[in-house]
Amino acid sequence: MADDDLIPCVGGVILDGAGRILLVRRGHPPGMGQWSIPGGRVEPGETDEDAVVREVAEETGLTVSVDRPVGTVRRAAPGGGTFVINDYVVRPIGDPVPNPVAGDDAADARWVTRAELVALPLVDGLVEALTAWAVLPS
Repeated sequence: MADDDLIPCVGGVILDGAGRILLVRRGHPPGMGQWSIPGGRVEPGETDEDAVVREVAEETGLTVSVDRPVGTVRRAAPGGGTFVINDYVVRPIGDPVPNPVAGDDAADARWVTRAELVALPLVDGLVEALTAWAVLPS
């Protein structure tokens, strides 16, 4: 696959003190109506870290700091190409942590427990990736 076919993206894994994970319901394709971690494309000239901070803010209204990279997944992009999604553990800034507010291309945003997570319509591979990276909510 040519490098031109690779589309750099990021995602933010955000856990709160209650052991919940922040998810967004996608408002646009791909994955419209499904739940995922907040994230999106890296803009030209932007670092992954800057992109994940921006994407989380746009989709949830939360300000975050990047803790560490956690893993990478590849997904087919509509119309061809491959999304290469570098995911990061990020931490919300604020005490108390503000409630998320859906924005940009997110139709909803909320904290969910592990039991709630597995009951939602999720994007393909989310639970498997979170499990492999040991960041599935407790």
